[in-house]
Parts: sequence; C-alpha cells; structure tokens
Amino acid sequence: MQLRGVLTVLLLSLCIAHGLRCYSCVTTDPKNCTNIKTCAAELDRCSSTSVNGFLTKTCMTSSLCVGPIFCCEADLCNGARSIGTSVALLLVTSAIIKIFI
Repeated sequence: MQLRGVLTVLLLSLCIAHGLRCYSCVTTDPKNCTNIKTCAAELDRCSSTSVNGFLTKTCMTSSLCVGPIFCCEADLCNGARSIGTSVALLLVTSAIIKIFI
C-alpha cells in the first residue's frame, strides 16, 4: 500500500514539473502551426491571437488574457479547432435522439 502511495506522489510530481505545453508560431496558415513549446512555470495559459491576417500562438499569463486574445489552460488547447467535427457530432446526436425517441 505504501508503494502505491509513493508511486502516485512521484507521478504527480513529474506531471506538475513537466509544465504546460502550447503550440507556438506566427503564421498566416493555422495548419502550419505545429511547433510545440513547454511553457515557463509563470506562464499558465496557451493563447491564440489573430491580427491583420497573422495568427500568433504562444504561452501567456492569465492576466494578459484580455480583448481579442483567446486563452485556455490545457496542454495544446490553442491548436486548430475543427467546427466541422462539432457539427458532425451534433448531427449524429440529433439523429440518434430522433430514432430512439
């Protein structure tokens, strides 16, 4: 039982020490943003900003997440978001509900 507790603490420590990972780039094509960066300890958000056709993705502090800057807290959460996948999932869910109700 003690070994399990020690292993749990060790794994949690490694996860916390690893740091947040975000996509990092400046590009005009979101598909070209594939560089992954491990953020410094004080940078607790991933961010995406689009200005004049240029997309910037990087690590950021939560205090700077204002205005047109999209911020999120999970690893690689500032990647490309696919609206098509969400729409397809919604349509499938609606079809299943229609069939069974």
